[in-house]
Amino acid sequence: MTPLLRRFNLIVSTYRNREDECISEIWYFLNEFGARVVEASRTGLPGLVVINTDLNPLDVIDRMREIAEKRPWEFQYALKIVPIEVVVKADLEEIRKTVLEMCNKRLKKDDTYMVDANIRLSDISRREVIEAIAPYISNKVDLTKPMKVIRVEIIGDLAGLSIIEPKYILSIAKMKRRGRRV
Repeated sequence: MTPLLRRFNLIVSTYRNREDECISEIWYFLNEFGARVVEASRTGLPGLVVINTDLNPLDVIDRMREIAEKRPWEFQYALKIVPIEVVVKADLEEIRKTVLEMCNKRLKKDDTYMVDANIRLSDISRREVIEAIAPYISNKVDLTKPMKVIRVEIIGDLAGLSIIEPKYILSIAKMKRRGRRV
């Protein structure tokens, strides 16, 4: 894996064999937003790239959503963009420890949540990730309309983690299909 993969804060899915065009598209937007640092890399998986920027990834999602709502044609290659807050070793104990620390700071007592895990190039199963996290969180689970999503993105030996409102998982493809806000 590339060294960049050890420090990314956005995961972007695109069309197969369009990774370079997607990287250029995201690079353009981030520069427009004033980024001083934009590093991008293929992951070795078709249709998946990672980005590291000095901008707050949640702010990036907000700004990209605004553009996608007003001028969706500006997105030709990016299909889905997910912010990543922390990258750790893809080890269930490390993931659990880090997620629980994040939950202590970020989950309010009445917040509902769900664990959403995407596993790539790893023997760890989605079920194992959920079972490593969910029993240790006292908040109520809501699989249809959670207030927070505990997002776990495993790529090989790394896990990108976020605790975010569902709106921060930006599906430009869905927005285009629906022709309205998501």
